[in-house]
Amino acid sequence: MDSLTPVREAADHFGLAISTLHYWERRGLITAFRRSGQRYYDDDQLYRIALIKHWRRIGGLGLARITELLAEQHRWRDVVTGRLAEIERERARLDTAHDYLVELLTCRRDGNLEDCPWFRDRVDLPAHAAAS
Repeated sequence: MDSLTPVREAADHFGLAISTLHYWERRGLITAFRRSGQRYYDDDQLYRIALIKHWRRIGGLGLARITELLAEQHRWRDVVTGRLAEIERERARLDTAHDYLVELLTCRRDGNLEDCPWFRDRVDLPAHAAAS
C-alpha cells in the first residue's frame, strides 16, 4: 500500500480547507482511510484531490459536473470538449464587451452617456421614436 498522508497535510499541501476535503468525501469524490479516527489519503486519492482542484480552479468545472465526470471517466474527452466550447463562447462575449467599452471611452462628451454621438449611432430605436 502507498504511504498515507494525514488530512491536514493534504489540505495544507493543496491549499484547501480541511472542510473542503470532508465535503468532497461526503459527495463521494474522494475516499479517506481512517486510523484511530483520523483521515488519511493514499497517493491515488492525492492525485484525485489535485485533479479535482485543477478542474475547479483552472477548468472552471462545478462539483456536479466533476461528480459526473468521475463516475464516467471514459467520457472525460466529451466533458473537456464541452467545457472548451463554453470557454470559447465566454471569451467571445468578453472580447465583445472589452471592444465595446474601449470604443465607448472614445466618446468626447462628458456628462450623460446616452448623449454620446458614438453611442447614439449604434442604438436602434423604435420606428416611431426615430421619426420624431
